[in-house]
Amino acid sequence: MQLKARLVHADAGVRVVEVSAWNQGQCLGSALGEAANAEAAEERALERLQQRLHQPGSRPGPAPGAAQSALPHQQVRPPAPAQPPVPKAPTESQTQSQTLSHTPSHTEPSAEPPAELAADPDDWSDELADLDLELRRIGWEREQEAAYLQRAFGHPSRSRLTAYRDLSAYLKTVRLLQAGTDPNSAPVPLRRADLLSQSDQLLQSLRWDASHGRSFLEQHFQLSSRQQLSDEQLLHFNMLLESELIGMG
Repeated sequence: MQLKARLVHADAGVRVVEVSAWNQGQCLGSALGEAANAEAAEERALERLQQRLHQPGSRPGPAPGAAQSALPHQQVRPPAPAQPPVPKAPTESQTQSQTLSHTPSHTEPSAEPPAELAADPDDWSDELADLDLELRRIGWEREQEAAYLQRAFGHPSRSRLTAYRDLSAYLKTVRLLQAGTDPNSAPVPLRRADLLSQSDQLLQSLRWDASHGRSFLEQHFQLSSRQQLSDEQLLHFNMLLESELIGMG
């Protein structure tokens, strides 16, 4: 059994750490912790993870001392959720109850279509110029940037950032870094795809239908769809879902 931790968000006075439990290459679960520093955030995430793993029906939690934290040098992305088996065609008598209780793995908590996102701009020159200025400010050469991009996006080249959202997240995170920050321990940008996959898994574990998920969003964010949340709000949404899941134990 091994524990792995990664710093997923850093802002003024706030650090968010994800801790995951692994056994023979299989992720048994993960949890997020928030605190003023990375060490305290990691402790909170570990506590939440142990609570989840020790719930009835969960896999056994890691034994004390059996795992090693990977914070800050080892970065492990949570695995993509397993594809659900192809369901058998329901009988006519089952159709209505399945409509009320079934939650597909990628269905929005809102029953309405996701909010349409703004189109990416065609010209990224301003953002790229700002990024060059920020990298000079913190003192990163091409090698340091390549090491950071490999950790954050899985490749060492800025030219392979083909989504404007990724470039914006990269620039936003770099702006918060202090001069001389080590690229091997700097917090990586929030990845929206990872956050959505994590919330999919949490909603499945909670077994909430679309109406319940929408009500939860409206209660906490006054919104009806996850697509309307910013990346930071989506991260907070996942932490709220984890609290709900832990409270079920």
